[in-house]
Amino acid sequence: MSDIEKPAEPTKQARNPLHGLTLETIVTALADHYGWEELGQRIPVRCFNVDPSVGSSLRFLRKTPWAREKVEGLYLFMLREERRAGGPRGRT
Repeated sequence: MSDIEKPAEPTKQARNPLHGLTLETIVTALADHYGWEELGQRIPVRCFNVDPSVGSSLRFLRKTPWAREKVEGLYLFMLREERRAGGPRGRT
């Protein structure tokens, strides 16, 4: 039997836009795009509405799978909006 290595398999996540992103990156991008007030309206959780910060949001979202799913869904929606508008916030 030889010690020849198999070629690397293509990643199963290649088409997943969330692959490789940290939750901090996602929350920061959403806060920059929508602002905390609108983010709190779109996803009505305390960490976005009462003294919001990236740190408090991360602590909550890491413990709350349903809220994290909503945040990831909103991030994907934001990416689609940007793509349709021709770049981030409508810029090219």
